[in-house]
Amino acid sequence: MTAPMNKLDSICVYCGASTRADPAYLAMAEELGRLLAERSIRLIYGGGNVGLMGAVSRTAKAHGGDVLGVMPHFLTKWELPNPDIETTMVETMHERKWLLFAHADAFITLPGGIGTLEEVVETLSWARLELHAKPVVFIGKAFWQPFVNLIEATIDHRLTPENFRDFYCVVDTPGEALDYLAGRFGE
Repeated sequence: MTAPMNKLDSICVYCGASTRADPAYLAMAEELGRLLAERSIRLIYGGGNVGLMGAVSRTAKAHGGDVLGVMPHFLTKWELPNPDIETTMVETMHERKWLLFAHADAFITLPGGIGTLEEVVETLSWARLELHAKPVVFIGKAFWQPFVNLIEATIDHRLTPENFRDFYCVVDTPGEALDYLAGRFGE
């Protein structure tokens, strides 16, 4: 059992920006946004107003939540920042990821594509290198199972240590994710 961490004030959510996402994933993002607002947890996210990013941020904001987006200038032509949400503009993806990391107490990863994978893998890599101890939760067991299988393969082949399993958790619902994190923070 990991010792409780400080108070859970903010969560960075990594997720897809695709406008063609499965409606079930959009509903999952909306539920997460609502729950973050209800629990007074600040949403930190990539700043887009499309796909799951748009769904989680608009819903959190609509329910009175505190929301911060972080977006590189060049992405505005695709990810369309929401003018109603505070958005910090940066020059590079590296700056974006650093600010997302710096503002977050924990991470939740919803379904997404290669960009989502890149963000969460870097966050997990930093945990593996002992650069942080912030928890990472994946929502959607069926969606994330191939990724978990890959991690397990790297453990089986002794390329990743067995304790890497302690760096993340996979659950099915936003409520389970927030309950897990509340437990990690002793709330």
